[in-house]
Amino acid sequence: MLKDLKIKILIMFVIALGTVTCVSAAEPAKAFTIARVWYQGGGDWYNDPSVIPNLLKYIAGATGMRVATTEARIKLTDERLFSYPILYLTGHGNIVFSETEVRNLRKYLIHGGFLYADDDYGMDKYFRREIKKVFPGKKLVELPRSHSIYHIRFNFPKGLPKTHEHYPGPPRGYGIFYNGRMVVYYTYNTNISDGWADPHVHNDPEPVRIQALKMGVNIVIWALFN
Repeated sequence: MLKDLKIKILIMFVIALGTVTCVSAAEPAKAFTIARVWYQGGGDWYNDPSVIPNLLKYIAGATGMRVATTEARIKLTDERLFSYPILYLTGHGNIVFSETEVRNLRKYLIHGGFLYADDDYGMDKYFRREIKKVFPGKKLVELPRSHSIYHIRFNFPKGLPKTHEHYPGPPRGYGIFYNGRMVVYYTYNTNISDGWADPHVHNDPEPVRIQALKMGVNIVIWALFN
């Protein structure tokens, strides 16, 4: 199901090259969107509501894809889970997946889905704990700068851009691989999704925001093409 959906989105992408189109999220079959994961545990899964709409708009300008004007919001127990090829998860605190959510997320990922998680400060240990329940035999592997996710549309020769300085040291991007395909991409000490927010929210310089949005485009294109 997810494979067929990704093919349809890619066909739409090819046909729409050179065209910028935004449509209502009421047309999910005709417009690409990203689904934000609604999780339990007390973490603020809902923070920065402008990030996905802004990224979608930037994707439209950079690729010509037909995009929705709003994000979807999805629980991992929702039967609509397989309607979205890309999930987005963020927050500052605790995350808890139930046994059912663990099973559903594993099924979603091994059947073609993709999860992008961005630590918005304070999420790291909880995300690592919960994603290990989903793939207990696999590790989050740091990606080299040469990985195609950093070059597929916009070139980032130094790897991830850094939007916010939460911890000392460079930003880091990790993947979990299943049968050779990266199914989870996790960014730490970069918080690029804050760079997608409305300009007044974090007061980031415009060049920083543009770098964050460009990296967001790379993540989405990579997820759809792989």
